[in-house]
Amino acid sequence: TIPDADNINHIVVFMTGSVPFPDGFGAQVYFSWPEPNAPPTWLLLGHLSNEKPSAIFKVSGLKHAPNTVIDPMQFGQQQFSHLAQIGLSIEPLFTIQQSTPAIASEPFKGSKFAEFTQKMLDNFVNYLSSFGITQAEMTPTPNETFLPMSKMQT
Repeated sequence: TIPDADNINHIVVFMTGSVPFPDGFGAQVYFSWPEPNAPPTWLLLGHLSNEKPSAIFKVSGLKHAPNTVIDPMQFGQQQFSHLAQIGLSIEPLFTIQQSTPAIASEPFKGSKFAEFTQKMLDNFVNYLSSFGITQAEMTPTPNETFLPMSKMQT
């Protein structure tokens, strides 16, 4: 169980390495948000296998995802809970490969990273500019280094 589930964004699941899966098997990883008036609803996040012993899953966008819901009673009779839960189902790799996670993982896109970097640097320059004063307003401070804003805005 995971307390304070509304404040999490990602879940990390990994095998310890001490006991591998049997040949041809892996684990489906499921996640259940707390529902105060309903039994748990399990969402498929992805899988683990001997070839992929760890994974990071983004769960912040799953709160109201209606797709890829499995039978709420698949993991046995559950009591109502206000804690998020992680479920693992050991299955043949053939079955796992045919399953579709609730949110498909997107491959890394360099353009998104470049866009983020540009926005971050723009905000950084704007923040530093808020402390700007003219040379006439400066008081001599020998221990302080000043950078000309014109050099940062190029």
